[in-house]
Amino acid sequence: MTADRTDPVVATPHGAVRGRYERGVAVFRGIPYAAPPFGPLRFRPPATPEPWEGVRDAGEFGPTAPKPPYSEAFTPYLSDPVIPGDGCLNLNVWTPEPGPGARLPVLVWLHGGALTRGSSAVPVYDGTAFARAGVVCVSVNYRLGVEGYGLFPDAPPNPGLRDQFAALRWVHEAIGAFGGDPDRITLAGQSAGAISVGVLLAAPATRGLVRRAILQSGAPEVSDRDKVRRMVRRMATRLRIPATAEAFAAVDRDLLLRTQAETGRLSGPVLGGPAFGIVMDGDLVPGDPLAALTGPGAVPGVELLLGWTRDEHRLWFVPGGLSEHVDRLGPVALAGAMARCHTGHEVPRGYRALRPGAGTAEIVGQMVTDHLLRVPLHRVADARPGSSYLYEFAWPSRLPGLGACHALELGFVFGTGDAPEAVRLAGPGAPRELCDVMHSAWAGFVTNGDPGPGWPAWDATHPVRVFGDGEPYTAYGPRDAEIGLWPAAQGGPRPVRTAVPRAPGAELAATLRRLRRSANTPRR
Repeated sequence: MTADRTDPVVATPHGAVRGRYERGVAVFRGIPYAAPPFGPLRFRPPATPEPWEGVRDAGEFGPTAPKPPYSEAFTPYLSDPVIPGDGCLNLNVWTPEPGPGARLPVLVWLHGGALTRGSSAVPVYDGTAFARAGVVCVSVNYRLGVEGYGLFPDAPPNPGLRDQFAALRWVHEAIGAFGGDPDRITLAGQSAGAISVGVLLAAPATRGLVRRAILQSGAPEVSDRDKVRRMVRRMATRLRIPATAEAFAAVDRDLLLRTQAETGRLSGPVLGGPAFGIVMDGDLVPGDPLAALTGPGAVPGVELLLGWTRDEHRLWFVPGGLSEHVDRLGPVALAGAMARCHTGHEVPRGYRALRPGAGTAEIVGQMVTDHLLRVPLHRVADARPGSSYLYEFAWPSRLPGLGACHALELGFVFGTGDAPEAVRLAGPGAPRELCDVMHSAWAGFVTNGDPGPGWPAWDATHPVRVFGDGEPYTAYGPRDAEIGLWPAAQGGPRPVRTAVPRAPGAELAATLRRLRRSANTPRR
């Protein structure tokens, strides 16, 4: 169908949709890519939506997936709109040319939020700037928490990941009508969204659907099935029901969310604990995605942009006051970090030597960040020299203590740094110049695989582009000293038997539980 300048209308595989022109860009919101995942479809793989007749209005965001709110400690910093309704498997499209024939590059965005929170309606993810740069931007909602990542004996695993895969297939089939090129799709995500991107990139089922990928603050990983089962069982115990999908489906939805939030307080990225996550399922996820992306012949022909923030851990530590707890605990907290990272005393000693004067919280935070993010992303890049680009976001928030924390870069990436929701985390006065240059780097990579001049592809010199105060610059091996501390750094951290100083097992376990409760953080 054609698009006029009043109301753009585009045909999708299931019916026509009418969007809006906003600031010179055509915007379509709340387009169903799958049927509402409730009733007989609850805890099941996504199903094809019912076709509709006539033209469906796509002027407003669709329903968000059921999710608990952030804790009081985090609501001043993080925005997470709630839009009621069952049809939460929907997506949004921003395009400069809503019609076939334009063949523009496409960015598909998977939001973060620890697989328990977040949505495509977060204002920071507005795709207008990408559309103005000649990129068709698509943002996706998917099932979260126990609805999307609970593990049950009577339901298939990973429905949330299967939602993302269904959305990716929808984009590949439908995006041409919106002006996009299905052969130039970049799959991108931050935090849990980046983990999902890595898993999908490694999945045999996605071959040919993705040309490029961006992983920001998340590395390919799968969760231990027992860890996910423990989360479900703890919820079932609180609810006094069997740990089955059938029993969970009979629980009031609000009660289920409250129980999920209460149970999830005992887990976190730094301190571990039971949590929802993607698991190997012998189907969409047949094996370890990190191994698939670092092994011989790993996903040929796909270019990668990989990044992190300098102080990821500060979003996990500062709002809930966890930094002070960790500093007071000292050796006990270090023992917990060693257990979390499967390493011995030599690693924290090395971090102490590299960061003289740093407190225990800083050492623990950087250790866990390297273990979860930087070491595996280095491994992925090492397996793909010449086609990978790495960066570090180092500009510090204007708010006390946050530094260059987790999620701070998102307003810069999307060109939405002036939005009130971005200012909540960055503080006032974020530099417009940095926003422009970082957004341009992403848009350039999506368009042609090149994030810009002066940014060499990954090779033996380990170039990392640094975005901070002043002009961006390329550093060579800026994290190599820390990453080199890990046992067999080229192969990633390997389990090492760890002696726990001054804390018997029961005391350490109780300490970690107290820290998890005090943190109450969004994991990733």
